[in-house]
Amino acid sequence: MDSERERVRVVVVDDDQLVRMALRLVIDGEPDLTVVAEAPDGDTALTVVDEQRPDVVLMDVRMPGRDGLSATRELLTRPAPPRVLVLTTFDSDDLLLGALRAGALGFVLKDTPPSRIVDAVRTVAAGDPVLSPAATARVIAAATGPHSSEARRPSREAARRRLSALTERERDTARAIADGLGNAEIAERLHIGVATVKAHTSSLFAKLAVENRVQIALLVRDAEE
Repeated sequence: MDSERERVRVVVVDDDQLVRMALRLVIDGEPDLTVVAEAPDGDTALTVVDEQRPDVVLMDVRMPGRDGLSATRELLTRPAPPRVLVLTTFDSDDLLLGALRAGALGFVLKDTPPSRIVDAVRTVAAGDPVLSPAATARVIAAATGPHSSEARRPSREAARRRLSALTERERDTARAIADGLGNAEIAERLHIGVATVKAHTSSLFAKLAVENRVQIALLVRDAEE
């Protein structure tokens, strides 16, 4: 793609200048991606996004001032918001879980290989979630652990009511997602095709009014508490 307008436009938000520089180098090195702006905190990120109208925001979680969770919530309430891909060191903090509940489309770890980071940006830009099975399982464990504030949310009955609208096969798919399985593994467990798994997952997004697989998994865990 020769024109910048044809590229996926990315805003990088991180309070560490070296991280921002490294991400810019990685992303700008791809022919179909471009970093249009950087921001060191959530407040600046909101201003920059309003000015640049990016396709994707690569959002750090812990920052001084307005953190990534607050900035993500604010961004996703606006008309035609960008896709938000959370960037984190992953230390089981509630900020990450809150960002995913708020509708961030996925996350990458700061030690993720550069090639996977750019693939994640492309995937999120296309409207698809980026949640590896292993990472999904770890997020769920953090959300439901005995010291997690999220685990204490009085949401069991509400979650059960939402899940009651699902077909048996959709519930099986939701359960498998909560177990951290990828599409191929779900297909093998349920003895169905991967295309059918994707269809069930799309139906789950619509019926449960969620944006990503982690939200499905957390809903299942809420129902089981």
